[in-house]
Amino acid sequence: MIDIREMTKSYIMGEQRVDALRGVSLSIKKNEYVAIMGPSGSGKSTLMNMIGCLDTPTSGNYFLNGSDVSSLSDDELATVRNKEIGFVFQTFNLLPRSSCLANVELPLIYAGMPATERRERAIKMLESVNLGDRVHHRPNELSGGQRQRVAVARALINRPSIILADEPTGNLDSKTGVEIMKLFETLYQDGNTIILVTHEEDIAGHARRIVRLKDGLLESDEQVHHPAMDVLV
Repeated sequence: MIDIREMTKSYIMGEQRVDALRGVSLSIKKNEYVAIMGPSGSGKSTLMNMIGCLDTPTSGNYFLNGSDVSSLSDDELATVRNKEIGFVFQTFNLLPRSSCLANVELPLIYAGMPATERRERAIKMLESVNLGDRVHHRPNELSGGQRQRVAVARALINRPSIILADEPTGNLDSKTGVEIMKLFETLYQDGNTIILVTHEEDIAGHARRIVRLKDGLLESDEQVHHPAMDVLV
């Protein structure tokens, strides 16, 4: 599904050149649950931007479902993003004046889906994350955990190839964070491919594979063996 080959990314900051990625190669198969870890400045956010088609590499290749997306234009990348990738962010990134339903429908509007079908699918998706009774609430009427569930529903609405989660529990208390990680476990068990970017070891421990970056290089890539969580959402 994901095949990254000798990827580099350099930025010019003032008069300095910053090498954020220095020849990273990585493959991720369908229905893997992978955590990407590393300290600040390790390149993990840059790698996430590459995987999410938010940026293109300086050199190297990125094949997503067999297509080389590393040299696409911004418009072409936007099309790939909307079709293939569901994003879940630390800050939720919800539209504050719109209802949960409108927030979840948004990717389907970009995809050109008719209103009736769009509404039906969004309601079902909200029900699937236990928010069927919050369809017409606005984000400020929800708890942090509920907002993140709305974000997960929006990420899933286009049935993407990959769910890309950037510090998804970063703004949540520990109890709510556990609930969100149970939801990700359920999504993984349902056959979704999940890539989790985090600096927290306990959050990464929910994944089945941990990739660690350091100074723009792949430091380690290890499988995590643990039983499926006992209590699923």
